[in-house]
Amino acid sequence: MQIIKSTTEFQIEGRSAITIGKFDGIHRGHIKLLSYILAKKAEGLKSVVFTFDPPASVFFGKSGDKELSPLQEKRKFFEKLGIDILVEFPLNHETAAITAEDFIENILVSRMHAAYIAAGCDLSFGYKGRGDKELLQNLSALYGYRTEIIPKVMEGEREISSSYVREEVEAGNMETAQKLLGRAYSVTGTVEEGRKLGRRIGMPTLNLYPREDKLLPPYGVYFSRVIFEENIYRGITNIGKKPTVNQTDAVSVETYLYDFKGNMYGQEITVELLHFKRPEYKFAGIEELKKQMEEDIAAGRRYHAENALY
Repeated sequence: MQIIKSTTEFQIEGRSAITIGKFDGIHRGHIKLLSYILAKKAEGLKSVVFTFDPPASVFFGKSGDKELSPLQEKRKFFEKLGIDILVEFPLNHETAAITAEDFIENILVSRMHAAYIAAGCDLSFGYKGRGDKELLQNLSALYGYRTEIIPKVMEGEREISSSYVREEVEAGNMETAQKLLGRAYSVTGTVEEGRKLGRRIGMPTLNLYPREDKLLPPYGVYFSRVIFEENIYRGITNIGKKPTVNQTDAVSVETYLYDFKGNMYGQEITVELLHFKRPEYKFAGIEELKKQMEEDIAAGRRYHAENALY
């Protein structure tokens, strides 16, 4: 996958099928939208995702800097799906002032050679967000591209959106988040050496420190699984500051894998969070912590035995 970033001066060779958005979380609604441009590859069009960096909501201060899918996660996901080109268009005061009409003419048409544009119902672009699906459709004949408006995907009576996913993750409702995403909510990072307390008490763990811009669910213990080199390992994960043994504010994602004897230090893993078990506590000491970990591990084994698919 080609990544075009940090520049407004670029050219895409050949005609393209484009979709535009923030794509935070890349939920089921996004997957549906992306499927339309991927299908156009069979017609010889390049599949192109256009995003802003930073996202408009962050640039204009309408949301915090925590994301469901930080930039590196999005890149990997788009590449896995088969997207040909990802445009991470720099958003600043100059580019934010581009009118919607100029955005279509000078960027979508002149630079990206749009032949097909898949747009969500709530798409907005250009100065003050004045560009929308109607403008795209109205100018399609003039510039020779086709626009298709893609209906929202529903979960029950509610539209699936990044905001909806965020609500569920922040509440620790991992099962609902999984329904909305079409996969388990996860944290990716490199396994680092910790204090090896888990090893000393007979419960060795994998430690990773998530990116600061990654949205985490509530601190606590989760039934989980780890993806490493396309292999799946089941276990339990603690997210938080480990107040019983730590004196710092560092937040870690610490996972115990059932009966695992290998070594993943320095390797990138993905921790999928399946079910919230309990909040993070500060225990009176190591023995009390060990007893609770034993109970958590036993409960985790039962969960995974009863939910074999996970």
